[in-house]
Amino acid sequence: MKLIQGVAVRELKSIHDERGWLVEILRSDWDIFEKFGQAYITTAYPGVVKAWHGHRKQTDYFTCIDGVLKVALYDSRTNSATYREINEFFIGEETRAIIKIPPLVYHGFKAIGTKTAYVLNVTTELYDYKNPDELRLPPDTKEIAYEWRLTPGLKHG
Repeated sequence: MKLIQGVAVRELKSIHDERGWLVEILRSDWDIFEKFGQAYITTAYPGVVKAWHGHRKQTDYFTCIDGVLKVALYDSRTNSATYREINEFFIGEETRAIIKIPPLVYHGFKAIGTKTAYVLNVTTELYDYKNPDELRLPPDTKEIAYEWRLTPGLKHG
């Protein structure tokens, strides 16, 4: 798959022993790291789509720490070599990875399967409560040629 310009994916490795396991999520000495702003966890209930979301300044680093996610990205940058490209990834318990999402690349995710998906997002910027760096489009927008297959009766967005 051709990655959207500025997007990076790094496979995460589990280190197992008789006590359990450990996974390094993001290190400052990795080539995909820019800077630290904040970290938070969000969830998506089974079948729920949280999309489309973007930022003017912020880079996001997404990983699924429990459950399985379908993550979709859309390049809205008119000056990008990958303008209007879409990338799709499945990450979670079986496929541990972190996805770097640059500014102006819209992103969204859907919990796959029957359990809640837990997402850890590390950002390059602090959330500004007075002036949020947020761009939003509904999951079924005509501006992005992507079909989420929304489940009727569930809250999406």
